[in-house]
Amino acid sequence: MVDSNFGGKAMTSHQVPRHIAIIMDGNRRFAKRLMMKPWMGHEWGEQKVEKLLEWCEELGVEELTLYAFSMQNFDRPKEEFNYLMSVFNKAFDRLLNEKKQKVMDAGMRFTFIGRTHLFPADVQVKMQELTELTKCNNTRQVNIAMAYGGREEVIDAVKKVAEQVLQGRLAPDQINETVFRKQLYTDSEPDLIIRTGGDQRTSNFLIWQSNYSEWIFLEKTWPEFEKQDLVLAIENYEARQRRFGK
Repeated sequence: MVDSNFGGKAMTSHQVPRHIAIIMDGNRRFAKRLMMKPWMGHEWGEQKVEKLLEWCEELGVEELTLYAFSMQNFDRPKEEFNYLMSVFNKAFDRLLNEKKQKVMDAGMRFTFIGRTHLFPADVQVKMQELTELTKCNNTRQVNIAMAYGGREEVIDAVKKVAEQVLQGRLAPDQINETVFRKQLYTDSEPDLIIRTGGDQRTSNFLIWQSNYSEWIFLEKTWPEFEKQDLVLAIENYEARQRRFGK
């Protein structure tokens, strides 16, 4: 079992899920409790992400996928949307500059998954710069789901497969799970998915990749999430028997 006292030591690889995904929900509710404008909670949430990256490095998590901005989030009020873009820009700036050495020393490779072309140009540039900076790192993989939707991902993958068929590069009877999976934004399947904020639904997140993921739902909002919550979630995961339908 995992040592809940941490002790500053990384867990051994067999004790920790290789890939953890997180739906970071509850930022706005957290802000409302503090009598702040709801969208100001996103800044608290972003600060928690920075801590999460450190915790995952300490605990030996190899891959992390974060649901940062869904396709449906484009419907948020303009003031909140602009505030969110500012939060993203500042966060990416810190990773590119202030925290650059830490990112490189930790071997973090950042990838952005989703319809990222829908974002303002300045946000797209920052995402491209961070991707380029870290593309040769291979110790930790960090996938940030931006303008992401699970159904949208499947539709985009279907379009890519259909295009290959039309071009004569792929025969219909050659289409299988392996072929299809390679057309997704990411084909990495999370072992454990954590959702904060109290809701118990999947919200269009990694609908293909999560077919055998273990889920944990927490009442805490994302800004309230702490290292002990991550450790306890890992302990819960470790105690489960994963049968994969067998």
